[in-house]
Amino acid sequence: MRVTVNRKAHFNAAHRLYNNEWTDARNAEIFGKCANPNFHGHNYELIVSVTGEIHPETGFVMDMKILKNLIRNEIEDQFDHKNLNEEVLEFKTLNPTAENISVVIWNKLRLKIDSKLDLSITLYETPRNFVTYCGV
Repeated sequence: MRVTVNRKAHFNAAHRLYNNEWTDARNAEIFGKCANPNFHGHNYELIVSVTGEIHPETGFVMDMKILKNLIRNEIEDQFDHKNLNEEVLEFKTLNPTAENISVVIWNKLRLKIDSKLDLSITLYETPRNFVTYCGV
């Protein structure tokens, strides 16, 4: 029997969407206000979903305390109250769109979660705009 467990988390971060190979006008045309050279911020809501078989001895798919600590250490501590473009290594050359942020989060957590378990990331940039990434 496969079950999905979910853990919600949250972080606040600033970013700027732009392509440094484009002119300022082209960046403004494509990214609008999000291309502001002074950055802008979001209150991101994160849902980490782990799917797998229920362990017969514990009754867990994954120990939620372990998942909570992984999210705190790997994501919240790294992203919260940061300028993603300037302070998070992965975004030095990668445009920090919600799509790219969700892939970076997935990659960080995938390394720490048993490969027998499926992993899905849902990232809310605003209450109405969100993305989901489940791996390749």
